Amino acid sequence: MADKNIKIRFLGAASTVTGSKYLVTDGTTNVLIDCGLFQGLKSLRLKNWDEFPIDPSKIDAILLTHAHLDHAGYIPRIIKNGFKGKVYCTAATKELSQILLPDAGYLAEEEAEYLNKHKRSKHNPALPLFTFEEAKQSIDYFQPVAFNSQTQFNDKISFEFRYAGHILGAASIILKVGSTKIGFTGDVGRMRDPIFFPPSDMPPVDFLVTESTYGNRRHPDIDPINELEKCIVATVNRGGSVIIPSFAVGRAQSLMFYLWKLKNEKKIPNIPIYLNSPMALNANAVWSQFHELHRLNGQECKDVCNIAKYVRTVDESKELNEKTEPMIIISASGMLTGGRILHHLKRFGPEEKNTILLTGFQAAGTRGEALANGVKQIKVHGEYVEIKAQIEILENISAHADYTEIVEWLKKSNISPKKTFITHGEPTAADEMRKRLSESLNWDCVVPLYNEEFELK
Repeated sequence: MADKNIKIRFLGAASTVTGSKYLVTDGTTNVLIDCGLFQGLKSLRLKNWDEFPIDPSKIDAILLTHAHLDHAGYIPRIIKNGFKGKVYCTAATKELSQILLPDAGYLAEEEAEYLNKHKRSKHNPALPLFTFEEAKQSIDYFQPVAFNSQTQFNDKISFEFRYAGHILGAASIILKVGSTKIGFTGDVGRMRDPIFFPPSDMPPVDFLVTESTYGNRRHPDIDPINELEKCIVATVNRGGSVIIPSFAVGRAQSLMFYLWKLKNEKKIPNIPIYLNSPMALNANAVWSQFHELHRLNGQECKDVCNIAKYVRTVDESKELNEKTEPMIIISASGMLTGGRILHHLKRFGPEEKNTILLTGFQAAGTRGEALANGVKQIKVHGEYVEIKAQIEILENISAHADYTEIVEWLKKSNISPKKTFITHGEPTAADEMRKRLSESLNWDCVVPLYNEEFELK
């Protein structure tokens, strides 16, 4: 009888790719799967400031699929507002969170300081969502758990992390409440990724929550390393530089791997490569530390990490903007929402000889999306910047499986959930994924709305 009271409530990543939060309750215990920041459109970002739909002190545990901010970035805030439980995750996810969360806190403080200094906020004073120190302290709540180990949370609830690819430490979660099993795919990695292993098969579950980032798109059947080569050679022939906005965790390491291969094979000119992201530098160390979670051995990790010159200080970052010879700069953030990349965009964006190379999903409302859509003026630091540089998109480098890969993975897993919830996708992508799974697997699928709750009968 107890199983009839299980409910799931969608507090994020409902008809959007950000803010992942799924609350599962059996009436006595509340477990939050992921605790992500809303990003992109201002209407979404403002949700981060809303009162949380449930008293954080009544949440017993958070289970974290991986360290990206749209899945983990709200953790310092929820702790600030009263959460006192543990955050369960894999060991690599904890290590990466120690890098990502304090950096997010630092940037939040920096933005608040800027708004106060220039009186550009209707709030007086403007405050950060959380601080560097609050983010740093939040790591004390993290409890690492090994892959494929059954962890008993209480006498009724247990969970297991299973390898998901995507980024280092990323996991799918199998949550068992009484006799009911609920699977959360998290962000699903590629089936044939050159660096990460394919995601582990999903075991039999009664209910499934799946992502749909690329629910309406297929990755093109091209080798990204060839496209990267063409882009670099063409730009250098024009006397220009290649500026690559990149996620510091995952994407930066993939790009360095491709550049390492191209340089080894002498397929690109011998120009300097700069990694201008303190966060990416730290992520490289974690990448080497957990090399058993990907295909590269220890020496290969070291070689890949040494392919770039590391830019550590603000002054060194500014010096890059003074250089005129061709070079490659990899810098965060990947969707141009903040960070050092914006200064490079202001410097190199107005010159036709340069290339801005987009390398991943660009969420609605971000500067990256605007560039991908051909916008010629981008607002940076309160001013509009003319964009004359070539805008290229490096296809097939995404860390997310497309709809064909997810369907292939779920077919291979040979499961048949009673109901499947389609999340973590823009409305058209989520609805297309719903149709694909309904038609190809004959599943009962639904795209939940924000704050919608379902009883898992």
